[in-house]
Amino acid sequence: MATSSANPGLVPRYGLGRSNPPGPGQNPFTTPAGAFGSTAKTQQRLEAERLERERKAREDRERMEQAGQNSLAELSEEQREEITEAFNLFDLDKDSYIDYHELKVAMKALGFDLPKTEILSILQTHGVSSQPNAPTGPSGKAKAAAQQAYQPPPRLLLSFQTFQTLMAQRILSRNPTEEIVRAFELFDEGGKGKITLTDLRRVARELGEGLQEDELVAMIEEFDMDGDNAISRDEFINICLG
Repeated sequence: MATSSANPGLVPRYGLGRSNPPGPGQNPFTTPAGAFGSTAKTQQRLEAERLERERKAREDRERMEQAGQNSLAELSEEQREEITEAFNLFDLDKDSYIDYHELKVAMKALGFDLPKTEILSILQTHGVSSQPNAPTGPSGKAKAAAQQAYQPPPRLLLSFQTFQTLMAQRILSRNPTEEIVRAFELFDEGGKGKITLTDLRRVARELGEGLQEDELVAMIEEFDMDGDNAISRDEFINICLG
């Protein structure tokens, strides 16, 4: 039985909607020149935007540093010491940086009890990202590979210099009456709304002041305007404001 040497099942490799084969000397993987130009322009634009952001951030830091120097110069020596003590108290590893929780309690110690959103805003505006330690030891590569699956966001930290600047500005803008009320609350144990002889005894003992009983009584009598043997908040404010 005769068979045909032709194979009708074969289909030309190029055809039926496929592109023609490249000619001699042609690259089958050519990319349009316009695509390279578009990519280069995009990269240039992104680089220009990055440089502009860095320039603005640098100018903001310089303005803040200058404002901070001016604010610190206006503070009393005692106020500057309070800021330093509040920072050092919570900078446990003594690296001159504090995180969110440390910043919150340090500010509270200075009389600024801010909500979480404001603390986070301060860190996002003025903080720097912490750099995680690189894995070390024979299992370092394995740890690094495992960490690639999930990278938690870096912690934001506030430097001592920035903390000084921000606290100086807040102290200078604080209402003097609010400062006096804060001092009053340190005396007024239990929130009674008045400072009694018992309160004066306690504060004198805590401060190590060797005041005699008659001296404490005389203090109450001198500033007690309504004759209730105690110093009210309004009386205390009037005493401090002179």
